[in-house]
Amino acid sequence: MLSLLFGVMVGFSLGLTGGGGSVFALPLLVYGLQVPVHQAVVISLAAVGITSLGGGLARRRDGQAEYRIALIFGLSGVTGAPLGVWLNPRFPESALLVGFALLMLAVAGRMWRQANRQPEETRIVRADINAVVDHHAEPTCRYDPGGRLRLTSHCAARLALAGGATGLLSGLFGVGGGFLIVPALILIASLPIRRAVATSLWVIAIISGISLLSHLMAGHRLPVALTAVFILGGMGGMLSGIALGRHIAGPILQKIFAGMMVAVAVFMCGHIVI
Repeated sequence: MLSLLFGVMVGFSLGLTGGGGSVFALPLLVYGLQVPVHQAVVISLAAVGITSLGGGLARRRDGQAEYRIALIFGLSGVTGAPLGVWLNPRFPESALLVGFALLMLAVAGRMWRQANRQPEETRIVRADINAVVDHHAEPTCRYDPGGRLRLTSHCAARLALAGGATGLLSGLFGVGGGFLIVPALILIASLPIRRAVATSLWVIAIISGISLLSHLMAGHRLPVALTAVFILGGMGGMLSGIALGRHIAGPILQKIFAGMMVAVAVFMCGHIVI
């Protein structure tokens, strides 16, 4: 029952924000279900990847996802994911958990600062579908008058570099990377936040799938029954998050999400110290 509930929480976060599912999946599995860290990484990748794929398919009719960007960003994870998988068993569990908690704190701090300094951007997270973000900077990727991406070599190289870094983190910590992918898509590809969220689901599915395959090839075991229940809950939570996300606006949502990340990170660090 707990695994189903935790899956709902992970899916809801993914559906609402396009990221953060794996941020909560790992500590929920480790502390809520007492799953060993290295095994929790594999479960997290499978659950978050399949749930994100389901969310991407559910949002296809919205027409928001940029599939070319998702493919470049996601497939670039091939370069980083195997390295992360190779590094994973070479760190003790406590080091992995501390590193994961520090990563959460860093991302939460960035999200909070963005909400304070550029609240107009956080409003666009749930604003009109045609809203365009003003980044006050020269964009890396450009679009033609019809709104079609002009995929220059510079744009593709930046996307590939970001994808490789996300793949490394995915393999090491078992994260889909959505909480890093969405800001990267906004900054590099100049995507409005709604398009970034929709595209992120496809990127997470690709990177999680690559990382999961790397873990399985390395001989790491995937508990099928527990993973299936987690995914079932994730699908229900994903649909709820997508539905609610169409009606919620404001920087408050982003601050709440950042606060939740801080709370989980502090709990993890406290548990390790004790």
